[in-house]
Amino acid sequence: MSQSKPGNPTSANAAASRSLRQIVGRINLQQYVVYFGFLAIFLFFAITLGDNGFLSIRNLSNIVLQTAPATILAIGLVFVLSAGEIDLSFGSIVAVSALAAAVVMNEYGMVAGIAAGMGAGLLAGAINGTVVAFVRLPSFLVTLATMGLFAGIARSMTNLRSIPVLDGDFAGFFGSGSFLGIPSLIWWTVLAVAVGHFIYRETRFGAHVLATGDNPQAASVSGIKVARIRLYVLMLSGGLAGLAGLLYAGRLQAAKYTLGESDLMTVIAAVIVGGTLLHGGRGTIIGALIGSLMMGMLNNGLILMGLSVSDQMIVRGLIILAAVAVSLREKAR
Repeated sequence: MSQSKPGNPTSANAAASRSLRQIVGRINLQQYVVYFGFLAIFLFFAITLGDNGFLSIRNLSNIVLQTAPATILAIGLVFVLSAGEIDLSFGSIVAVSALAAAVVMNEYGMVAGIAAGMGAGLLAGAINGTVVAFVRLPSFLVTLATMGLFAGIARSMTNLRSIPVLDGDFAGFFGSGSFLGIPSLIWWTVLAVAVGHFIYRETRFGAHVLATGDNPQAASVSGIKVARIRLYVLMLSGGLAGLAGLLYAGRLQAAKYTLGESDLMTVIAAVIVGGTLLHGGRGTIIGALIGSLMMGMLNNGLILMGLSVSDQMIVRGLIILAAVAVSLREKAR
């Protein structure tokens, strides 16, 4: 029986085959699902709705503009989930922040309004983080409770009235304006994604967030202040919800208690489909961006197809269910 020598082609092919199998085995397909899904949904709507204006520059740019606040919120949720926590209250924080900004700005000017909106978001996040980190209650229950608390505050702030944004500079800077021919909402999205990706991947804080979510006991033993990380990620989520509230108020030139209330399902779907694990330890800012755009494109396409709001909610729910199933399967490995 002949044997393959190390230098012959048969041996080289076998070694190459083994190397390929090892590489494929190390690839986490969940990280790429969002890209395949994005392409598949785009092609589906391009083929079926190409004559209805789906491929028009105006429609595609509207998708990007409409998803800007959701993308900002998704960045915050990536940090929270990566640390092994959850935030269900960011939608309510959006409304409180937008209303605080509008009310204060109409009385004291643009700078005070921005400070009030961002301050409200950070304060709400600090409340969540303090209870989770130091009272040691589960973040799911804490943010479920504060979701209702902040929603009630938003409703009572102005007795369910919409507050107009009267400052044109604010509206242009945060929503309806442009710079170098590019809408301001796109600039805010690019800035938030770039800064979020850098912090998440290139800083000690990002590494500590991932270590906390992967194994909090081991992280604590290694010197990481786990309680502080939990506080900081929830404050970050609250602060970004405050920024999203400013973007909503600037684009709509008004603030209302309903702002952000429909973002919960969309943002969770975007983040999980984008490759962030529910149980912590791994996430991706770029994946969250693509997931957010995919959800925006899906909503836009379903509207053009004539589906009702309830049908759109059903589709989003099914996507979340599928994404959670993939995430939990990844945990079981």
